[in-house]
Amino acid sequence: MGIAWDDVVLIEHAVKSGDPTVITINCPDKTGLGCDLCRIVLEFGLYVTRGDFATDGKWCYIVLWVVPRPSLLKVDWGSLKNRLMSTCPSCMISFYLNQQSTASAPPSVYLLKVFCLDRKGLLHDVTKILCELELTIQRVKVMTTPDDKVLDLFFITDGMDLLHTKQRRDETCEHLSDVLGEYCISCELQLSETECEVQQGCPSLPQEVAEELFSCELSKEAVPMSSASDTAKLKKATITVDNLLSPAHTLLQIQCVDQKGIIYDILRTSKDCDVQIAFGRIQSTAKGYRTIDLFIQRTDGKKIIDDENIKYLCSRLKEEMLHPLRVTVASRGPDTELLVANPVELSGKGRPRVFYDVTFALKKLGICIFSAEIARHSTAERQWEVYRFRLDESPEYPLASRRAQTEIVDRVKKTLMGW
Repeated sequence: MGIAWDDVVLIEHAVKSGDPTVITINCPDKTGLGCDLCRIVLEFGLYVTRGDFATDGKWCYIVLWVVPRPSLLKVDWGSLKNRLMSTCPSCMISFYLNQQSTASAPPSVYLLKVFCLDRKGLLHDVTKILCELELTIQRVKVMTTPDDKVLDLFFITDGMDLLHTKQRRDETCEHLSDVLGEYCISCELQLSETECEVQQGCPSLPQEVAEELFSCELSKEAVPMSSASDTAKLKKATITVDNLLSPAHTLLQIQCVDQKGIIYDILRTSKDCDVQIAFGRIQSTAKGYRTIDLFIQRTDGKKIIDDENIKYLCSRLKEEMLHPLRVTVASRGPDTELLVANPVELSGKGRPRVFYDVTFALKKLGICIFSAEIARHSTAERQWEVYRFRLDESPEYPLASRRAQTEIVDRVKKTLMGW
């Protein structure tokens, strides 16, 4: 019983250049499905221009209008469809008979070792190749040797779930070697024997840096719009709560500055707060603003009427809309480090494409990366994914200069949040 498997995800391509492609998902519902689907869309570098969500708790219907960002980005639509379909629950009747079944096992982690001659932008070029191959970087260790060589250790998972095959591993190494050309000395890929390292904590993070990165205090950006200047409005996020419009749902009307991943951030926060979205509408961007209407319920199917619960949910949503990523530059003796942090889903997944965006920004600035690593850091509120980059001095950006550090932070933030 159920609909045909090929009809679970339908992709209708744009007729005119620049028009959005329409993705329609019609399948059984599950907790956090909208978040999981938008995460995949973000992984493929797609921007959601608008969208509609509807579910009765058992079946859901989702429509997303998407465009590649940048516009020249090549999207493997067939692979995207397969990834989206693999996230949707089975459409067979057995799904209803087994809704309490255990979650699927986490994907296997593989260790990719890339040994190369060093050059500017090398780390981003390798990262770009991995993204194109749908390989997700879970953790990385980059080490530069005194003789201008670099050893990159990537702990990766496969979005296509094919790295267990020799063909997929060989094709990955061959593609890396071909693209890197004469700079590539060797490339090895094997199943990691230390998967626990992916969850390793962030070592020796100075207290003052940790406080700056993980502070949960909202700035003055969170004051009501009516009391803010026109300039400050551009940095605001407002949430209006209505419990009178619907007898069964709480309505959240959200308005915030449009930015990369904003739909994913809102749905991720709702998922982690055990909020179910029964109906949702993502409106087109107007003057840089994104407007979203969500009809939500508690997990028991009731409205959210407790003032403390509403206050907590709105606070979390505002924090994610205003500060979804944290960026700072820290000096540690002779070394200068760029640190980037983002919240981790309760499921353990980090935000897509952060490492890609940071290395891209540094490459555009002409700044070399001496070493890099990704690790996890826990605070009282949540778990974070922390990216640490030890930077090399450059004539254009003397790292001891406060002005240069500010420019680096601004460029990284713009790349992470802009399209």
